Amino acid sequence: MEELLLEQISAQAGICSDYINALGQRQTISALTKQRLLDAMGRRPGPVSAPEAPLPPVAVWRRDAPAALTPGGRGDYLWRLCTEQGGTLQGEVSAGSPLPLPRVLACGYHRLTLSQGGREWRCRVIIAPPRCHQPEALLAGHKMWGACVQLYTLRSADNWGIGDTGDLKAMVREVARRGGAFVGLNPIHALFPAMPDQASPYSPSSRRWLNTLYIDINSLEEFHLSPAARSWWAREDVRHALALARAAPEVDYQRVGALKLTALRLCWQQFGLRGEQDPQRLAFDAFVRLGDASLRHQAEFDALHAHLLAGDPSCRRWQDWPADYRDSQAPGTQAFRLRHAGEIAFYLWLQWLADRQFAECYALCRALGMPIGLYRDLAVGVGDGGAETWSDPALYCLAASIGAPPDVLGPQGQNWGLAPMDPQAMAARGYQPFIDLLRANMRGCGALRIDHVMSLLRLWWIPRGDTAAQGAYVHYPLDDLLAILALESMRNRCVVIGEDLGTVPGEILARLRDSAVYSYKVLYFEQDARHVFVAPEAYPPQSMATAATHDLPTLRGYWGAGDLRLGQTLGCYPDDAVAGLLHEDRRRSRQGLLTALHRHGSLPRRVSRLADNLPMSPMLNHAMHRYLADSASALLGLQPEDWLDMATPVNVPGTSDQYPNWRRKLTRGLEEIFADRRINKLLRDINRRRQLR
Repeated sequence: MEELLLEQISAQAGICSDYINALGQRQTISALTKQRLLDAMGRRPGPVSAPEAPLPPVAVWRRDAPAALTPGGRGDYLWRLCTEQGGTLQGEVSAGSPLPLPRVLACGYHRLTLSQGGREWRCRVIIAPPRCHQPEALLAGHKMWGACVQLYTLRSADNWGIGDTGDLKAMVREVARRGGAFVGLNPIHALFPAMPDQASPYSPSSRRWLNTLYIDINSLEEFHLSPAARSWWAREDVRHALALARAAPEVDYQRVGALKLTALRLCWQQFGLRGEQDPQRLAFDAFVRLGDASLRHQAEFDALHAHLLAGDPSCRRWQDWPADYRDSQAPGTQAFRLRHAGEIAFYLWLQWLADRQFAECYALCRALGMPIGLYRDLAVGVGDGGAETWSDPALYCLAASIGAPPDVLGPQGQNWGLAPMDPQAMAARGYQPFIDLLRANMRGCGALRIDHVMSLLRLWWIPRGDTAAQGAYVHYPLDDLLAILALESMRNRCVVIGEDLGTVPGEILARLRDSAVYSYKVLYFEQDARHVFVAPEAYPPQSMATAATHDLPTLRGYWGAGDLRLGQTLGCYPDDAVAGLLHEDRRRSRQGLLTALHRHGSLPRRVSRLADNLPMSPMLNHAMHRYLADSASALLGLQPEDWLDMATPVNVPGTSDQYPNWRRKLTRGLEEIFADRRINKLLRDINRRRQLR
């Protein structure tokens, strides 16, 4: 009986009882794991009873499906529907009878109220379009290409040792000049200003706000007006530190962070001299009002984090802070808010600067006629010790983290240390947290890539203290989230790309396709079990093709298996036997790719047809780019690392301190890259081929 009750409660909470593992076998989830996850969700097995409210907190429909809602409970109700457009509809309905809602409601967020005997129940009614936004050029069948960059890796003569929005503007101009439609970015979410070494863009403090290290200080008026800033800038030790930061082959986050924060504080002092009616002061004040509590909490967290960390290096996560600061509403936090209002305002200002500069980058894209412009990346979650979980812990299940189940490469599975949103808390709030997240990331861009898009359907949850192998999949309301995604995509005129790599259930692939979410096709994975690569013309049009991702090797690294040798050196594989199998599989894949390149005519006939005899070369590099450029995919994303024929990856999954992840810069500066005759020839060929498709 207890086992049956546990199964029933687990199913109601969305915990899957089994899953298909990497070997294609059905794996059963233990009763202990289910109980541990229920505890993490704050749900205890008990008598199952029907919900008291006659309406759910939220109901979601597509515009082409009739809105049908039947109140529960007993007796008769009065109902009133207030539409987003300002209209009001009302009437009476009996429990168990369908509400006589209009057959067609406008897309948007409407409010339904049910009343009976002095009591009221509210339900948010969301009506969404059938598909996500697609610009006219894509609907007309145009084939586009662009550059996908890790912004921090960019070098230039002017930056401070890390790519910034000034470099992004330069990249936009050069890519647009060569016919590119977009520049794609790594996640630019807020990280931890007090801990610049916490550099992973996929483990942010908040996904609603921005990484302020990307601020281009050279373009700030205050930097040039401030006597203190000019004096500091002229100091020999500052110039020496800047030269070291620029010359380093990897981003020195500690040095860069110290330089930038010092300069920004001097600029903030200068900004404080502006009058109350100064246009920039008014724009800043308006930004703060619009950002509301979420922005204030972000700034308060950053200020408090820096304050506490300066006194105690162990205060890296808010869970390690003194108890009186672990809650955004705690007395200690409120006292800090009053005592350090100026410091909090400084961090508000940094967010305003970052927002304004990225907006300028997107405006430049539009002015240059790029059909998409900036293409942003939405990480799958947030670090459990950051601003989002500190300011709104009830939205997250902090006694669990998300990751991946065991597979051949990682027999213990992966724990990403990211806090999962509680799907029932999301629904109880009318999905407002998800809506806010989409709006924050669709602002100022023409496309949004959703990392690990399977998270709309399910996430692998791991109870705190357990190994990743002791986790389970937890379901999310896929149809509701996809509908909201389509609504926000249309309103923000933002194309949506879903990173659907790995094992993705067929049920989500069909729904993504029907919702006009673009698939993500990586060259290395577009092959079958016999290592026959998909022909360019067989790529689905509703997709983005690319050679690699931030987690994969460059073209040179892939061809030479440098990533596998590096993985062995770093201890990424369980034993030499697995490493040997991976090397043999890569050898076969390399041969399959070479065969495909010849079959498509991407290589001259004189080139060897035996991959084992063929080292990486500019000709082979160009052939791989040519193969992708000829794909039927509507979008093509290219990495500057491959234009430069670089070998080292920017990230090695499964490692932390063993490898300098998220630090490796490009080997050449932007000025050199776009002056290179070979690179310009490559980009001309790509642009020509995309126009011919």
